[in-house]
Amino acid sequence: MSKKTKTAFVCEECGADYPRWNGQCTACGAWNSIKEVRLGAGKSERNKRTDGYSGIRSSVQALSDVDLAQAERLSTGISEFDRVLGGGVVRGSVTLIGGAPGAGKSTILLQAIADMARRGIDVLYVSGEESLQQIAERAHRLNVSGERINMLAETSVQNVCDVLDEINPQVLVVDSIQVMYTQETDSAPGSVSQVRESASYLTQYAKRHNVSVFLVGHVTKDQSLAGPMTLSHIVDTQVVLSSTNDARFRVLRADKNRFGSVGELGFFAMDSTGLKEVKNPSAMFLNRAEKPSSGSVVTVLWEGTRPLLVEIQALVTECQYGNPRRLAVGFDQNRLAMLLAILSRHGGIFTANDEIYANVVGGIKVTETSSDLAIVVGIVSSLKDRIIPHDTFFFGELGLNGEIRPVANGLARINDAAKHGFKKAVVPKSNAPKKAIEGLRIYPVANLAEALDVLGEVEC
Repeated sequence: MSKKTKTAFVCEECGADYPRWNGQCTACGAWNSIKEVRLGAGKSERNKRTDGYSGIRSSVQALSDVDLAQAERLSTGISEFDRVLGGGVVRGSVTLIGGAPGAGKSTILLQAIADMARRGIDVLYVSGEESLQQIAERAHRLNVSGERINMLAETSVQNVCDVLDEINPQVLVVDSIQVMYTQETDSAPGSVSQVRESASYLTQYAKRHNVSVFLVGHVTKDQSLAGPMTLSHIVDTQVVLSSTNDARFRVLRADKNRFGSVGELGFFAMDSTGLKEVKNPSAMFLNRAEKPSSGSVVTVLWEGTRPLLVEIQALVTECQYGNPRRLAVGFDQNRLAMLLAILSRHGGIFTANDEIYANVVGGIKVTETSSDLAIVVGIVSSLKDRIIPHDTFFFGELGLNGEIRPVANGLARINDAAKHGFKKAVVPKSNAPKKAIEGLRIYPVANLAEALDVLGEVEC
């Protein structure tokens, strides 16, 4: 008697699972994206395994007896890449790197493994999308030496692992996981079940043989990683390479990292010879006009393990239609509504009849609350047409009672801004340094009313 084939209904856009077909995916909102897929029959020995994704079965032991030795790391030769990964590539780890077409995923990995190969590290680049000739042409354009880089054009994970057993590399690059397939699953390559099983197979091999694996992943139209959500749970590290508003620059962001901090950013510039590291990202986002204008304010964010100076612009204009529009680009729309309510209640400035637009210059996404004060100051600056000079910066979190709360790493933010030539700082009173900083005047404020009073002293 034949076994019944198991099926599931999965959204092609986000990978959400459903017990039956629906017209719209409730997870991502896409219409007609839910398809029936075959999960494959359990006909192999591997499907009966009791091991996890790590592929290792261990005996019970006390937590205090576990070896605390630090995991060995391999440098990619690209310091910004190493920063995002937490200090380098951990031996036996699996890293998923995603990004839109043309972002530079294959480019940065080719540059990284070329540097590793030059230092005597055995690497293997598996291409399932491009021919080896295309990759060789890219390497020639990037001035990358390919003498020690092993190449393989293959889409079967079993065949890839057979080659790995023969040459025993330390680093493996798979480009991309969406075109790989395992012979133990009947569905087509790129389907949810194939992506999940292929990633699981490679992850188990990486853990058993201590091979560092890079998986290239595609993204959907809403810029989320394609494939099942299980894919993110399987891998150790998930990074996304995206472009800023200026197409020359790329930002590498860690969304998940079991061996380092989440939210770390790496900055690169794209040119004809590949991706180049940007050592001073604050200068990249502070390319401001020579003449100061109203509504433009600088704040200091904390991204990962370092400060980042960014410009916030606000525009307040009279409403021409029935309902005033409020638009926030680069931070939460609800955050803008809350800040406007605080400004009305505790600042005495009413904007109910005005249209308000706020933007974080450079395409940076603000996920922390330290930019609250700068956003409010930018709105007031545009509304009152009061110009804030280029040498002044603001940071601080606003509470619902109008108080300005301190933020983490306040002193490091102030010192970094001082190094970039800023002369005035409006910061929370609790973040004010105890010792004076040469060339920098500090304006400590405790609430919104004090901050608005200070504007008269710092404006042009």
